[in-house]
Amino acid sequence: MDQVPGSPKEPQDARDDDGLPGCHRHPDRPSGIRCTRCDRPICPECMVSASVGFQCPECVRGGAGTGHAPQAAAPRTIAGGTIAADPRLITKILLGLNAAVFVAVLATGGDLSPLVNRLDLLGLAADPSRYQLIGVAEGEWYRLLTAMFLHQQIAHFAFNMLSLWWLGPPLEAALGRLRFIALYVLAGLGGSALSYLLAAPGQPSLGASGAIFGLLGATAVLLRRLNHDMKPVLILLGINLAFTFLWPNIAWQAHVGGLVVGAAVAFGMVHAPRDRRTLVHAATCAVAFLAVIAVVWVRTLQLVG
Repeated sequence: MDQVPGSPKEPQDARDDDGLPGCHRHPDRPSGIRCTRCDRPICPECMVSASVGFQCPECVRGGAGTGHAPQAAAPRTIAGGTIAADPRLITKILLGLNAAVFVAVLATGGDLSPLVNRLDLLGLAADPSRYQLIGVAEGEWYRLLTAMFLHQQIAHFAFNMLSLWWLGPPLEAALGRLRFIALYVLAGLGGSALSYLLAAPGQPSLGASGAIFGLLGATAVLLRRLNHDMKPVLILLGINLAFTFLWPNIAWQAHVGGLVVGAAVAFGMVHAPRDRRTLVHAATCAVAFLAVIAVVWVRTLQLVG
């Protein structure tokens, strides 16, 4: 007997010759598996592994019945960050900021650019053009940050940017964008703080080297966490430290400060317990920032007290 389409006798699910219903997203694919949430049939392509059974993509995206937000099921990096489509975005932005400041310095006089005197890291010195004291000790704390993006010599700029391009993307992909930004800024501030503490008050310094050494230390921590071969990064670190102490006119304090802070922050990020990641990451960054503030405060009291 022919059956009229749409009659009450029509099966709810389309079935093949074996009687299996078709996937609700791909009706031509019979499947004996059903979503544990909505009970609709799903084919292997649509199956999303769950703690019990499989779920369909719609239920996973909607977070139905779980009590969790839909993004809770999204894949995460080793540090708990969201996996981004472009793992180099923040690195590119940092490169762009450094390049923009470098071009501005060249366009306003190069070595004689007034931007250098306004933005470099300086503890305390007299400015003859303004007949006043300038520097971090005089309240110009912004110099701790602006010096991180300031370069005068093209060789210095090129070396730091090549290092950033080499070290940045793997760390950005492993940590996530927000954590990578925090790592870079805190490492740079750590280098500036130690330079401010130990260098002569009137000795200016500049460059992204403190942040770059922080990325180098973070890379070593990450490789150790992943049980990867650490020989290449340790050799590179040894070479850079040798240049730091043997090459003239290098602010070794910034390199060491950035290395220590970068390694410490990265350790807190990649070793945090999974169930307390956010708390541990926030605490790690807060402690690092407070340590920078404490060092700057102590040095300021020494200079103005």
